[in-house]
Amino acid sequence: MQAFRVMTKYLWMFGLLLCIGTAWSQENITADEMFMRARKEAFEKKNYPEAIALMTIATQKVPENIDFRIFLGRLYTWDGQMDKAKNILEAVFEENKNYEDAALAYASLEYWDKNPETALEIVNKGLEHNEDSESLLVLKAKILMTLKNYREASGTLDKTLEYHPKSTTACSLFRSIGTGSVRNEAGVSYSFVHFKERFDQPWHLASLHYGRWSGLGPIFGRFNYGNRFGTGTTQFEVDFYPRISNTFYAYLNGGVSSDKGIFPEYRAGLSLYANLPAAFEADAGFRLLKFTDATWVYAFGLGKYYKNYWFNFRSYLSMLDDGVADAHAFTTRYYFGGADDYFSVSVGAGFSPDNSTNNILLGNSTRLRSNNITAGFRKLLGDTHVIYSEIAYDRIEFAADSRDDQYSLRVGYIKRF
Repeated sequence: MQAFRVMTKYLWMFGLLLCIGTAWSQENITADEMFMRARKEAFEKKNYPEAIALMTIATQKVPENIDFRIFLGRLYTWDGQMDKAKNILEAVFEENKNYEDAALAYASLEYWDKNPETALEIVNKGLEHNEDSESLLVLKAKILMTLKNYREASGTLDKTLEYHPKSTTACSLFRSIGTGSVRNEAGVSYSFVHFKERFDQPWHLASLHYGRWSGLGPIFGRFNYGNRFGTGTTQFEVDFYPRISNTFYAYLNGGVSSDKGIFPEYRAGLSLYANLPAAFEADAGFRLLKFTDATWVYAFGLGKYYKNYWFNFRSYLSMLDDGVADAHAFTTRYYFGGADDYFSVSVGAGFSPDNSTNNILLGNSTRLRSNNITAGFRKLLGDTHVIYSEIAYDRIEFAADSRDDQYSLRVGYIKRF
């Protein structure tokens, strides 16, 4: 018993000395040093309780430092202590409504806590004093998408890209929500395909489409005309891009044709797209093309926005009698304005099921090879007119040991209303 009492006494003294030492240590480091330690604990170790303890002392040392208080509120948010976070961030925002970070932190808290209406009110107040804030505008667009107000969300992204044409996050969101604040578009395109030796007659492909941005997502109807080998036929397609969440959207396609020698007799497609952190995006799905037999093609893609650029790598895999047919393409876009203003270059090998110029060759039971390069240009004129063009060169294997050079020119026009 005596030994136990002695041990208890020493443990108590050790604990007291430890507390005194810790308090002395904290008293002798600056608030800025605590802030840096807290950032390390939060971002590198995900140790939010320790970071909160450090920032609590730092804000007591320098209560007038707004950034310290905001960071403490964010830490409580990340740690799931929403009530404590709200008490801090609401007070900071009410005292500093013209400060961008105060509005951003408080609105983000309400958005993550599933209070989008409250978050929208806060972000709108923040934009009254910071109308060109990229962070606040992007957050507003995300909130509006959550509220299914896609038209206003699209207009907000339009405004974001006017102020910040290099915004990779805005460009990424734009692809999943549709283009522009208008709800309808109509367009026409024409492709001319010339061969060096194999065919005497060029191929002609033309398309008319109408699209509408509905509450569920954009939907497009397309009427295609193809003339190959002096024979013409038609195809009708529907593309639908349903929004699942702010992170996910899908691509659905269906089409029928009266001549399976020029277009697939029928086609179908499905892909799931994900907007990922750091301006990445990924997709996976399949395409089904029915010529003489059904051909299944599996599609995979990974994209990345970086400054004014968009990079994308795509692969297509299909099973044939003599093995696996694979196609790959790497595309780069340089944006010099909004989402409709860019130059593009693509290099690839194989046949894409989404390219109506050559996807007829996927109906061959043996693997054929192709190498290609494409350059493109797209430009928004005014607010509602879009023009685009592409030139392409393909070195194509039409049959075993039979290759030819193919040259393609495509032009198009879109009117939004």
